[in-house]
Amino acid sequence: MVKPNRRSRTLRRVYRRTPGSRTVLQFKKRKPSKAECSQCGRVLAGVPRERPYKMQRMPKTKKRPERPYGGNLCSSCMRKAIIAKARKPNEE
Repeated sequence: MVKPNRRSRTLRRVYRRTPGSRTVLQFKKRKPSKAECSQCGRVLAGVPRERPYKMQRMPKTKKRPERPYGGNLCSSCMRKAIIAKARKPNEE
């Protein structure tokens, strides 16, 4: 029987092949939800869907797109934000 803490579906069931050619069942944590745009709620492109311990090991350039508002806004909302900022008269 499986350990009681692993009986729920909060953990993902992964079948792995061991070096001794046995197939064993491993329990892994699920991936977090996809990153969303803070304005329109669209799924962000170029942002990985990984657990924090894997994100820590990634270089900064792999965590979010290399553009203004990268990782916060989608490309269309980013364009709108930049255009709106350029249209606003400079207050000095």
